[in-house]
Amino acid sequence: MASKITEDSVVVYHAARQFFGKTYSIWHRFHYGTAKRARPFSFRGFEFLPVRVPSIFRAIPSNDQGIVEKQHAGGRARVTTLERTLVDVLDQPDKRGGWEETWRSLELVEFFDLDAVISYVRLLASAITAACVGFFLEQHRGSLMVEGKHLEALRKMAPAQPRYIDGARKSGKLIQPWNLVAVPSSAWPRTVECTASR
Repeated sequence: MASKITEDSVVVYHAARQFFGKTYSIWHRFHYGTAKRARPFSFRGFEFLPVRVPSIFRAIPSNDQGIVEKQHAGGRARVTTLERTLVDVLDQPDKRGGWEETWRSLELVEFFDLDAVISYVRLLASAITAACVGFFLEQHRGSLMVEGKHLEALRKMAPAQPRYIDGARKSGKLIQPWNLVAVPSSAWPRTVECTASR
């Protein structure tokens, strides 16, 4: 339903992870991307929330936007790929469901096309997003077959100075070499390793 609300609707963020069965918890709130004007609404206990597609994605061909069409419930649904979804949920903290939900959900994905991931990071041109993606991939280097060249590409896009991971200026840990200041480690899954208090 979320991919049919407007003619260009795309299932995004947590809803995209849920579509692929890669979520730690189930939501009844679905974000969908669109360039059209749309309002949130509820239907049978489900919330549908429009998200404006970033202008950079509207300026490139649809087959380069990280969108696929999949069979679903007797029809076809448009949904962001797992690679674009990885970048999107680390780029937009208010639409991912918290760090633990995001981290554990992404850990359910067995494979990412890492070149595609890096391409989407470059498109968004956000240093914090590059650092968050790099941090996640570094933490899962073995299981996701992350190579040094992938991490180096993301490091070059990461902030030059320490930045707060969610924009909130709270005390936390400095994550090196990504220059991210994270909230206290008790809020993170056990796999996360941080260094040097700030």
